[in-house]
Amino acid sequence: MRTIRIHVDVPLMAGAELTLPAQAGEHVARVLRLVAGDPLTLFNGDGSDYPSTIERTGKREVVVRVAAGQPAGTESPLRLTLAQAVARGEKMDLIMQKATELGVARIVPLLTERSEVKLDAARAEKRLAHWRSVVASACEQSGRARLPEVLGAQPLQAWLDQLTDDGALRLALLPEGTQNARDLRFGPAGGSLVIGPEGGLGERDIQALTAHGFAGLRLGPRILRTETAGMAALAALQALHGDA
Repeated sequence: MRTIRIHVDVPLMAGAELTLPAQAGEHVARVLRLVAGDPLTLFNGDGSDYPSTIERTGKREVVVRVAAGQPAGTESPLRLTLAQAVARGEKMDLIMQKATELGVARIVPLLTERSEVKLDAARAEKRLAHWRSVVASACEQSGRARLPEVLGAQPLQAWLDQLTDDGALRLALLPEGTQNARDLRFGPAGGSLVIGPEGGLGERDIQALTAHGFAGLRLGPRILRTETAGMAALAALQALHGDA
């Protein structure tokens, strides 16, 4: 039987009776059509799953009884940051979803030299809220109990300037890269992976990345679309150095 997992952005304690937030309650009652006595699992991002039981449902609320939390044990030992140039349309949603499923710890949407997406402050705020919702849904589906951190969209140079020397590997996926995924050696801080936009990283982007210690990673002889590149690289890195 499939486990129903629901993300709630509230504290969870064993024995507590909890009224689900409106959106979660509507999803449970109207979409999933769960009723009193049905089990479900709640999580709030602290790393644990909380088995719960529906106590009662009403027109405007769903009340559950929360049991003791259990560590989910689904996080990768390899801490990866995906720094992804903002892609057009629904591509970015797909990237957020699949990166979450592949165990990424942080996602940084970047505005690069050849980025085709322009975001003013209001639109950027709305996109950030939407992306975080996509990530939460992906955690529900994939069994993760920690949500990847999603930062606001920012220029590549601004992100580079605030990086600290924490020992994380710095990689950028480039057709002319010389680093092979199999030969990499990650420390406790993991690594950051930069993926360019539809038109690829520009010369100024590559110069900036090189100046900040990023090495070019090459997966093979074929050119990958931006929505494919991050997924392929994350899957390779997890299989070689993380989840395996």
